[in-house]
Amino acid sequence: MNEPNPFLDPARQPELYGRASRLAGRTSALMRAKTAGQPVPESIVSLVQSHHARPDRLGVVLDIGCGRGTSSLVIAEQLRPQRVVGLDAAPSLLAQARERAKDLPDSTVEFIEGDFHDLPLPDGSSDIVVAAFCLYHSPHPEDVVGEIARVLAPGGLAVLVTKGLDSYQEMDELVASASLDPRAAQHESLYTAAHSDNLADVAASSLDVIAVLDEEHIFTFDGHDHAAQYLATNPKYDLAPGLYGNPGALATTLHEFLPDQPLATRSRITFVVAQPNEGRPA
Repeated sequence: MNEPNPFLDPARQPELYGRASRLAGRTSALMRAKTAGQPVPESIVSLVQSHHARPDRLGVVLDIGCGRGTSSLVIAEQLRPQRVVGLDAAPSLLAQARERAKDLPDSTVEFIEGDFHDLPLPDGSSDIVVAAFCLYHSPHPEDVVGEIARVLAPGGLAVLVTKGLDSYQEMDELVASASLDPRAAQHESLYTAAHSDNLADVAASSLDVIAVLDEEHIFTFDGHDHAAQYLATNPKYDLAPGLYGNPGALATTLHEFLPDQPLATRSRITFVVAQPNEGRPA
């Protein structure tokens, strides 16, 4: 029997998001490797500007799964809504988001803890709802979209973002070739609940989809040490004791089994823009 998908296993969430440093290290390693693809927060801002009727007069923007607050801060700076609410289930990430926002002048950004299956906002209260790289943490992402539809104001806009099922598959090949996890390529994708090929259908369960955008993002890790910084935080693989969370030990093993060389990998990033169903009760 296959083990539960780590992104859908409640028992794994404290391990994955209990320390903000884990996500910061993972994100840093990935962004240092990025060689193609626009920053996702900027793409979200562009989509809002293109598809919302009044992007310069926004009230509340809700950023679901805000993590360390990167998208929330970009949205606040570039769209200048009256209020940005960043929501996440991980207290450690919210604490870092608040720390990053504390010096903003006249800040209208706040970060709150909550469950995206039961959004702590009133009906019709949000002009924009963003859900980037978080819907695949729900076994029933349609339920989350139903909540998004509930809190969207008439004329509001949702921007949903996810990854392709085969994202970073070159990493799978590296891990298998080094015998770190011979079955690396056989494990279920982390993004199976909400991925590039089903995101529009998930959105259409409660919203009207008005645009779908696919981008290819390419990442080139400059060698085993760099790749190990990302792999050490990847819960997809069955690593030997002492390797998970230990980039130094992982890098040592990679150097032992494989010649050191750059690794290029890619991810398909999908954006779905949607709005409340016409005729939806107010």
